Amino acid sequence: MLATRVLTISTSVCVQAHESVVKSEDFSLPTYVDWRDYPLPDVAHVKHLSASQKALKEKEKEKESWSSLPTDEKVELYHIKFGESFAEMNRGSNDAILFICFTALIIMWQKSYVYGPLPETFDKEWVAMETKRMVDMKVNPIQRLASKKPSWKR
Repeated sequence: MLATRVLTISTSVCVQAHESVVKSEDFSLPTYVDWRDYPLPDVAHVKHLSASQKALKEKEKEKESWSSLPTDEKVELYHIKFGESFAEMNRGSNDAILFICFTALIIMWQKSYVYGPLPETFDKEWVAMETKRMVDMKVNPIQRLASKKPSWKR
């Protein structure tokens, strides 16, 4: 009985505490995305313009032609409307290199802590003794391993 009372009190306190924090988003409005297959989003990248960006927009409206604007202003105007250009979207990321490095670290850790030493049967001397024994026992004569002609040694 006490446990259920504590549980109901704690959940009501949690609900009341988070009531003012939660902000509902209106998902019926279009959102901005930088995708190659959706090149012209419906919404501008920057929603709230700063004073310098507003001045640049007014200057762009007055001139009417983009050819008369300097290059840095063109780039800034482009980045107000769009977040990234196609060249920036197509640029590779370092995610693959990070994945390969992380995998290499896991493999090195496994070699040092998980796996034991190699068995002695992988040693070169052991393989040589095993091959000599197979020749002495005339194992696999069809393959010429135990033949008089030492072609298997090449």
